[in-house]
Amino acid sequence: MKNLITIVFSLLLLSGYAQTWADDVATIMYNKCTKCHHTGGAGPFPLMTFAEASPMASAIETAVSGDVMPPWPPDNNYQQYVHDRSLTPTEKVTILDWILNGAPEGNPANTPPPPVYTPGAVLGNGDLEVQIPTYMSKATTEDDYVCFAIPSNLATTRTIKAIEILPGNTEIVHHALVYVDPNANNVTDTIGGDCAGPSSSTATLAMGYTPGSSPMVLPSVPPLKLGMPMPAGSQILLAMHYPAGSYGMYDSTKVIFHFYPPGETGIRDVTAAAVLQNWSFSLPPNQVTQVNAQYPGAGGLPANISLLSVFPHMHLLGKSMRVFGIEPSLDTLKLSYIPDWDFEWQDFYFFKNMQKATFGTTLKVEAIYDNTTGNPNNPNNPTPITVTAGLNTTDEMCLVYFHYMLYQPGDENYDMDSLLNQSMNDIVEQNLEEGAFSIFPNPFTDNISIYNDGMNPGDVVSLYIYDQQGQLIKRLANTEVVSSNELLLHWDGRNEEGADVSPGMYHLSIIRNGVPAHQRIVKQ
Repeated sequence: MKNLITIVFSLLLLSGYAQTWADDVATIMYNKCTKCHHTGGAGPFPLMTFAEASPMASAIETAVSGDVMPPWPPDNNYQQYVHDRSLTPTEKVTILDWILNGAPEGNPANTPPPPVYTPGAVLGNGDLEVQIPTYMSKATTEDDYVCFAIPSNLATTRTIKAIEILPGNTEIVHHALVYVDPNANNVTDTIGGDCAGPSSSTATLAMGYTPGSSPMVLPSVPPLKLGMPMPAGSQILLAMHYPAGSYGMYDSTKVIFHFYPPGETGIRDVTAAAVLQNWSFSLPPNQVTQVNAQYPGAGGLPANISLLSVFPHMHLLGKSMRVFGIEPSLDTLKLSYIPDWDFEWQDFYFFKNMQKATFGTTLKVEAIYDNTTGNPNNPNNPTPITVTAGLNTTDEMCLVYFHYMLYQPGDENYDMDSLLNQSMNDIVEQNLEEGAFSIFPNPFTDNISIYNDGMNPGDVVSLYIYDQQGQLIKRLANTEVVSSNELLLHWDGRNEEGADVSPGMYHLSIIRNGVPAHQRIVKQ
């Protein structure tokens, strides 16, 4: 692969064309990197501007050429998911060529308007908020795993349609798992540093947070309404992981739940669970070992099931993990393949199309563990020891979580990208602030006008529209030179490909003579 990139570099150099931040690289950073790498984001430094990105060129080159960043562990040739952060081959070569040629800025006026990241909750205030007390990490040379049991105080059963986890300190929250226990049988455990999950068998997983992950939004608009029941009196358990070296730093993570209105009908129940698991394996020292698990243990699934997401899980000895199903026809149902396991990047991966696991299918996982000195993450280097299944980071796990529900005809044909975006936009609080541009009508249905009568002839304006995820939707103006005191633009609610966008909130990102601004637009 490195030889191929070298050849491409040579061809580009021979052509005499060098990529620039303004014309080529900024858009890629906006689409694939800045969701984490913005001020206040999960990334350790922002990459929103040339001034921020250019000093980090060497670090960017190392991360991109080594396929370390953006983090996207799944093999896209095996299965497709929503919110894909991976770079295309063209994007990768563009970034590396830019760095090879000295990371030039190009013409600053050509820099596209950036996506908009507002502080706080993406989805708004929600219906129920729980927050752990301020906690100081005890992680010196060992990771700190702690659990907080918090009452929901729900008087009646409600149905969850979205959950957003807001780390109190993005620098130290490695992951957070949210469980719901209808029997409220868990206790807060912050003493031993090894509480990796609930102590009650009645607690079920709802969602998890890892750096860069999005809020969990279930389809909640016609034709598909899905939800997870939270019974009255339920307890919320947060299992927190703080990494070694974070000792003395503080966190107070919160979770915001969004519910359907009481009495809402037509909601299909979704369950999240570790369907595949193996707790009886042993990994001998100085060996590479395969561990398997399947569900059911005998026979096949007793009904047709729709799989919404998959969350493979191992620890530091993990090398690769393949999750699949064997159908009664002996065809393979491909679900997830992580070829190069990275403990630091784990997530629920929601399928672009729900996967139908038919009656009689057996779900399987094949996990490879490297307990040798050749594994730089082996916690027992330079003298590997036998490792068994357990909750501590230095133990191992073989788990695969799914969000799933009973199948109904047509589930596999839903466009989950579209439905999830519509559902997210439906939840977002529609606070519309005034700005330099008059936007009318706002909210709009088919067409919207964007007007400013305070321009100066010669002003250079770029105006882009982004969605709530920071993805580019439409370029309305690109370094347009204004010839009068007025600028009038129209948007027909379509994206760059000419397709109608989903109803919801969008960000109008503006650069006028190098000065950024933004306003909100709502499509009904």
